[in-house]
Amino acid sequence: MAKKDIDVMITAFRDGFQSVFGARVFTKDFLPAVEATKEAGITHFEAGGGARFQSLFFYCNENAFDMMDQFRQTAGPDANLQTLARGINVVGLESQSSDVIDLHAKMFKKHGITTIRNFDALNDVNNLVYSGQCIKNHGLRHEISVTMMELPPGCEGAHTAEFYIDILKQILAADVEFDSVCFKDASGTSVPKKVYETITAAKKILPSEVQLRFHTHETAGCGVTCYKAALEGGADGVDLSMAPCSGGTAQTDIATMWHALRGTDFDLGIDIDKLLKAEEVFKDCMKEYFIPPEAKMVEPMIPWSPMPGGALTANTQMMRDNNLMDKYPDCIRAMSEVVRRGGFGTSVTPVSQFYFQQAFNNVMFGKWEKIADGYGKMVLGYFGKTPIEPDPEIVKIASEQLGLEPTTKDPRQINDEDPTKGVEVAKKLLKDNGITDLSEENIFIAATCKDKGIQFLKGEAKVGVRKNAAEKKASTGSSDANCFNVKIDNKNYKVTLKGSQAVVNGKTYNYEASECDYEDNGKGSNATGQTDTVKAKLPGSVIKILVSEGDSVESGQTIMILEAMKMETEVKAMVSGTIEQIPVKVGDQVTADQVLVEINL
Repeated sequence: MAKKDIDVMITAFRDGFQSVFGARVFTKDFLPAVEATKEAGITHFEAGGGARFQSLFFYCNENAFDMMDQFRQTAGPDANLQTLARGINVVGLESQSSDVIDLHAKMFKKHGITTIRNFDALNDVNNLVYSGQCIKNHGLRHEISVTMMELPPGCEGAHTAEFYIDILKQILAADVEFDSVCFKDASGTSVPKKVYETITAAKKILPSEVQLRFHTHETAGCGVTCYKAALEGGADGVDLSMAPCSGGTAQTDIATMWHALRGTDFDLGIDIDKLLKAEEVFKDCMKEYFIPPEAKMVEPMIPWSPMPGGALTANTQMMRDNNLMDKYPDCIRAMSEVVRRGGFGTSVTPVSQFYFQQAFNNVMFGKWEKIADGYGKMVLGYFGKTPIEPDPEIVKIASEQLGLEPTTKDPRQINDEDPTKGVEVAKKLLKDNGITDLSEENIFIAATCKDKGIQFLKGEAKVGVRKNAAEKKASTGSSDANCFNVKIDNKNYKVTLKGSQAVVNGKTYNYEASECDYEDNGKGSNATGQTDTVKAKLPGSVIKILVSEGDSVESGQTIMILEAMKMETEVKAMVSGTIEQIPVKVGDQVTADQVLVEINL
C-alpha cells in the first residue's frame, strides 16, 4: 500500500518567531535560513501576518510589507507563501471596517502572498464571509479555519467535535469560497481523541478537492500525538516548525514529526538530511537572540489556563519590557476564571490577548475592578457572537465600566458606522501628522497600527528586539547609562548619564563631573507654590501627550495615554490647575509611581 503524501507548511518564520521571540526578529537575520530551507526542498512557508505584521513596526522599526517582498524574493516565484488573518480583525486586535478589510487582501496580494489562512476566534462564521470574499476577489487562495481548544476542566457547552462540525457546516452553507480548511488549535490543548473525531467527521462532509489541514502547538505537550490523530483521521497537511523555533510554545519540529511517522503510512515528502542542515543554518542565524526559558517548556497548567504559544511569549516579553515578570504566574492562574466566565471564545489572538489582559488587570487592580477594553467589548457582543452566553454578572460589570450596552449587531456594520475607523480616517491621521505619502500601504499601516504606525512612518519608532548581550546586561543591571529622577525646587527632571553626555528631560548636554567636598549652606528652596504630581499607576510606554506646559486643565481631564500589554490607559488630572512640567516624552518607558506631569494649583 502506497504511503499518503502529507503537505507540510513550515511555520518557523512566522508562528515560530511569534511563539519563541514574541515576533521580534529582524528580517535580515533570518533570510539566510529561508534560503537554506528552500534549498532543502520546502515550498510552503508561513511568511507573515498575525503578530508578525504589527511587531515589525512596533519592535523592529521595519516595514512588514518590505519584509514580505524580501521573503518572496528569497523563497522564489513558485513558493506558496501563506499569512494569517483574524477575520474582520485582519492583523490587529481591533476589528476593522469593510474598506480596511478589503485593503488588507489587496496589499497582501500585491506584496507576494499566495494564501491567507482566515479564522475567527469566536467561530462566528459571519466574521469570515466578507473577509473571505475579499481574499478571493484579490486573487489569493483562501484557507478558512475553525478554531479549537480544550475548555478548562469542569466546563462544558462548546468546543466538542460536534460543535466544530456544526461550525464547518455553517461555513459550507455560507456565501464564501475557499480552497482549503484548517482546524487550528493555537493553545495546543485539544485532546487527541477529539482531534481524531473532528478530522474524521470533517473529511466525510468536505468536497474531495478541498485540502484539510491541522495546526497545533507543543505548549501542553500533546503536539505529536494530536498531529498523528489528525493524520489518522484523514488530514492532508500539517504545520511544522524548525529548531530553534520549535517545540515548547511553537509547533512540533519537522525532524521530530518525521521520526514519529517512521514505519507509518504517512510521508512528509522531505529530505531529512537536507532539512537538518537547514536547521543548523537557522540556529546560526538566531544564535544572538534571547530565547525566553518559558518558550522551550511544556507548561502543565495550560489546559487549565489555555494560553496560546504565540501569545505566551509575546506577553512575557512585554512583561519583561515593563519589569513585571514576577506577576506572570499569577496572571496565568487568573486566566482560568476569565476564560470560564467570558463565553468560551477560542484562546487565539485577539481573544487570547483579551483573556490575558483581563487576567492581568484582575491581578494588578483586583478582580473585575478594571475591565480590559477588548474583553469587555467581547462579552458585550462587539466582536460577534461568543460560543455560549458570557456570565451575566461580567456582562453587567463590563457594560457599567465601558459605558456600552450589549449588542447583537453585526460588528462589521458597527465598524462601518464608526467615525473613528476606515480608510478616510486613516488618511486624515496621516495628514494630521505631516505624512504626505498617502500610499495604500501607509493607509493600511495607519488603520491597523494607529499611533505606533504613525511613529514608525515619522521615523520615531524604537527598537525592542531582545538579543543575548542586551538581555545579559539587563538581567545583571549593568549598563553604560545611569538614569535618575531628580527633583529640584519641586520640579522633576529625568536625567540619564551616558559617557560624557547627560540627557535631561529629553535634551542632550555635554557634561563633566568630579568629586568635591559637600557643603550645606542652609539655603533651601524658595518655592512656595503648591503642586500636584500625576504618577504612573503601572509601568508602560508613553504613546500620546495631550497637553503642553502652561496649559490649563480640569480635574478628570485626560492628559496622557500610556500603553502596556497592548492596552492603552488614560492618565487623568486629579485636580484643576496649570501644567507646570512634563518630565517625560512620547516613546519613554516609565516605571510605576514615576512622575508624569506636575500641575500647579
